[in-house]
Amino acid sequence: MATGRRKANRAKKEETNWQERVIQIRRVSKVVKGGKKLSFRAIVVVGNERGQVGVGVGKASDVIGAVKKGVADGKKHLIDIPITKSNSIPHPIDGIGGGAKVIMRPAAPGTGVIAGGAVRTVLELAGVRNVLAKQLGSNNPLNNARAAVNALSTLRTFAEVAEDRGIAIENLYII
Repeated sequence: MATGRRKANRAKKEETNWQERVIQIRRVSKVVKGGKKLSFRAIVVVGNERGQVGVGVGKASDVIGAVKKGVADGKKHLIDIPITKSNSIPHPIDGIGGGAKVIMRPAAPGTGVIAGGAVRTVLELAGVRNVLAKQLGSNNPLNNARAAVNALSTLRTFAEVAEDRGIAIENLYII
């Protein structure tokens, strides 16, 4: 009985370290037989600032319901990203989401998050502290957030690359 209670408490603690930020709330309408049906769409980023982040979209007839659905959707689409000791990304990377393209480059300690809009929110909640990023193409927040998540999901560490090639990490740097 006591172990079940401990597991429940541990699950509650794990739930509390997630942060969510609403990127956009938009009122949308659907034309139906009786007129227009209004609802809200919320784009939410969920992250634990330790290498896990997800983007979710929720639609409901009220804002609070849309945000709750967005948080649940974001937790379903979590990705793990590798973060270096300097709280940056391991290598330069590009990501695409719809018509949006995002370019990310690692930065030296003390640089901060140099990014705009939805990409900045995604990087901050992922736990990246030093990075340079640029949005190209669309300025749609949902597509830019998805492009950022796409870029972060394709990051690999030097150890993973060395293992894939079947060589030691020391030999990875030899040209």
